[in-house]
Amino acid sequence: MTEDGHRYRGGVPSPFDLSLDELAGLLDGEPSFRARQVWDGLHRRGLRPEEMTDLPLGLRERLAEALPPGLTAVACRSSDEGSTQKWLWRLADGSQVESVLMRYEDRVTVCVSSQAGCAMGCTFCATGQGGFERHLTTGEIVEQVVRARRAAAPDRLTNVVFMGMGEPLANYDRVWSAVRRIHDELGLSARRLTLSTVGVVPGIDRLATEDLPVTLAVSLHAANDTLRDQLVPLNRRYPLAELAAACRRYVAASGRRLSLEWALIDGVNDRPSDAAELAAFARPLRAHVNLIPLNPTPGYPVRGTPRARVGAFRRHLEHAGVAVTVRDTRGNDIDAACGQLAARAADGTTTSGRRHLGRVTMRHAARPGRP
Repeated sequence: MTEDGHRYRGGVPSPFDLSLDELAGLLDGEPSFRARQVWDGLHRRGLRPEEMTDLPLGLRERLAEALPPGLTAVACRSSDEGSTQKWLWRLADGSQVESVLMRYEDRVTVCVSSQAGCAMGCTFCATGQGGFERHLTTGEIVEQVVRARRAAAPDRLTNVVFMGMGEPLANYDRVWSAVRRIHDELGLSARRLTLSTVGVVPGIDRLATEDLPVTLAVSLHAANDTLRDQLVPLNRRYPLAELAAACRRYVAASGRRLSLEWALIDGVNDRPSDAAELAAFARPLRAHVNLIPLNPTPGYPVRGTPRARVGAFRRHLEHAGVAVTVRDTRGNDIDAACGQLAARAADGTTTSGRRHLGRVTMRHAARPGRP
């Protein structure tokens, strides 16, 4: 049983939840080097037990039986000849989460989930509309990265962003443990790991004390408390002044540039006055702004800002001295918005398989720099 009170075969839901010592316990009677051999097979080589051909056949069969089940792909959809892949995973207890692999000319990024569902209740987010089920374990998070890295081959996975289902800083201990594992065992640079938050101030302050210089991305979406209270209900607990102070502390402690995420919603937060408020929030923090036209979400009857007004909003920020990037949404027709694939699966409308999506450039850089 995990600390969340869930029961799984082997006591944990994923093979990646086992420590090296626990793995050695499953290999009782085997030479001591076998545990490290299996550990490396899982983490560095991304192999299933039956694929670890450097192990005796009998041991492979024993491992396949003894290890917990891990993630099961319910659906895999792809676009642009496979440059974007989205998975819906079923967890050991039946919960479902999503992750997305995105290939670019200069990097390969996976976006992972940290919770099944989300308790933040952001009104425009499909995950938030579905409510909260449970935290993911460290192993379930790490396994998403390992599975995506395998799918990316022969390309090398370079970036991990915690921007999938859930609020990472509300699941801080397990998320940070996963960050450690991704850094130490999978070999990704901390500077290529990004944690996103809607503004969990205590989590931001904890992150400022850590010794791995990950990137912090704050999903802002409004820069006045009245509108942000509506879009991001957590703002009522940690209003903008408190959030800005926490961001300043993080930037001072980490030396890392802050990213601000802004989902552009037609007629809601895309006016010149909104750009002016965003600029006033971003400038003192020297933050980089990522503009994201909203993906349509069932239950939230608005649309993303039209392309022409996205450009105008970007120019307002540029003229105000803010570094800004526009990210185009990918995959509207394959339920690419966070939580949509899981929502359709819950409704019984999701089917496994692949569907083609025309090319969409994920990012149009108005100035150099990356989130």
